[in-house]
Amino acid sequence: MKYGYARVSTRHQDLEGQLRQLEEERCDKVFFEKITGTKSNRPEFQKLLEEIQTGDTLVVTKLDRFARSTQDALNTIKYLFEKGVRINVLNLGVIENTSTGRLIFTIFSAFADFERDLIVERTQEGKEIAKQRPGFREGRPRKFSKQQLALAMQLLETNSYTEVEKMTGISKSTLTRHKRKLLIGKKI
Repeated sequence: MKYGYARVSTRHQDLEGQLRQLEEERCDKVFFEKITGTKSNRPEFQKLLEEIQTGDTLVVTKLDRFARSTQDALNTIKYLFEKGVRINVLNLGVIENTSTGRLIFTIFSAFADFERDLIVERTQEGKEIAKQRPGFREGRPRKFSKQQLALAMQLLETNSYTEVEKMTGISKSTLTRHKRKLLIGKKI
């Protein structure tokens, strides 16, 4: 059997490209998830590892979708090789269970780990530079101004949450969260 695995790191990223590639590879079953690979458990990947059998093939589009780190990649590939599973990383090719295949896989895993570390490093540098700018605020910018929220609170005095949402475009959850903050006296 041919198993596919696709993963993106956030809910806002698109899995379609990976899923299309796995479909083109004619995978019998595809496991996918929207979850960061660096810190959290990957439940769908764990299910795949439990289900895959001797003689099966695992197909992933890229090495960084496969493992969290070089060590994780090496442990996973060792487990799969011991289980008798073939591994096909579409941007690398089939990883052979030979000394050369394992060497190449180890080198590419180290490069993927290095690339991930560089991204984190550049992100931190950019954040430090941004902190030096006047008016820097940590986190996501607010979608609605204080004036818009104040108007919405006034409208809530005579209208329902659904009506205010339709009038202002501010979601019910944002309205209730803002009202709760006002009620407990927190500064916004």
